[in-house]
Amino acid sequence: MNTSARMEQLEVLRVELEVLRQEHRDLDAAIRALEDRGPAGDILTIRRLKKQKLGLKDRIAVLEDRIFPDIIA
Repeated sequence: MNTSARMEQLEVLRVELEVLRQEHRDLDAAIRALEDRGPAGDILTIRRLKKQKLGLKDRIAVLEDRIFPDIIA
């Protein structure tokens, strides 16, 4: 893969990473809003959103590893 194609691929990954990070923040805000309602909050919905948030965290970690690989000197 030439340098130009690699740079383009990295840019696409960075954009995707930022989209996932925004989704993660949005889920966090939604969870907080539901939890702030107190006991009336829908526990199943909160649980489902937390599971989605964990899935996003895993996807974010994979993308970060692709963009910023560990280089052992």
